[in-house]
Amino acid sequence: MAIIESWVPPSREHWELLTWLWQFFPLITIAQWLLDFYPQGKTSIDSRFNIPGKMAWATMEAPGFILLLYIMYSLPKQIGLGSLPAVNWVMAALFTMNATCIGGWLAGYGPTTSYDWAGRAVLIEVGMMIWAAGFIGNVYHDDELREVRRAAARKQERKSKEQEEKGAGKSVDKVYEVPQNGLFRFILYPHYLCEWIEWGGFWLIGGSGCVPARSFLINEITTMTPRAVSGRRWYIERFGKEKIENRKAIIPGVL
Repeated sequence: MAIIESWVPPSREHWELLTWLWQFFPLITIAQWLLDFYPQGKTSIDSRFNIPGKMAWATMEAPGFILLLYIMYSLPKQIGLGSLPAVNWVMAALFTMNATCIGGWLAGYGPTTSYDWAGRAVLIEVGMMIWAAGFIGNVYHDDELREVRRAAARKQERKSKEQEEKGAGKSVDKVYEVPQNGLFRFILYPHYLCEWIEWGGFWLIGGSGCVPARSFLINEITTMTPRAVSGRRWYIERFGKEKIENRKAIIPGVL
């Protein structure tokens, strides 16, 4: 049963339209080169609309994952396919966003038989290894950031107790530090770089004809690059050039 007739799941015409439009997303990201305004994380602002980070992340990611699964299960029946190749489901398992374009490609508008994947075993395996390397690097560096926050929270708690003992109340300032481990020694946003590697591997699995995967990777690069460059300026303003040293924003030794 269609949730929105010919849109969810999409007809081929609407899927091709959405996939075509998605390629122009980088034009929107031009504004990020002009503005440093980014009300999220360490650059967030006080607002009544703020919600906890974990809840915000889950709220952002869940609809895409659910929509992807819905399209994967409903679209093949709609267009008369009996089953999908195993590689389609492998790619679906690796992907949780950009649901309509990727979901449509995987569920019937891309490869629909094992024959379509024939002769690509090596590239698929290499792509999966690249994806895994990017995923592990992403998780590792994200955990390093969380450890900085955990350490800051412990420091904050000690300071709060000290102030409370002195009768000064519990209010303390936020604590920020420059991560030091892994690729943080060379760049300030290695989790962004690892995510590019992750989805570069995903595109390699799908092949050059997987336009949604290519668009997703390009869109990530164009939206994350200005954010990382802006974030490096924030680090320099916060800690000074001496503390940041020769760390680049997102590509070691380059940018």
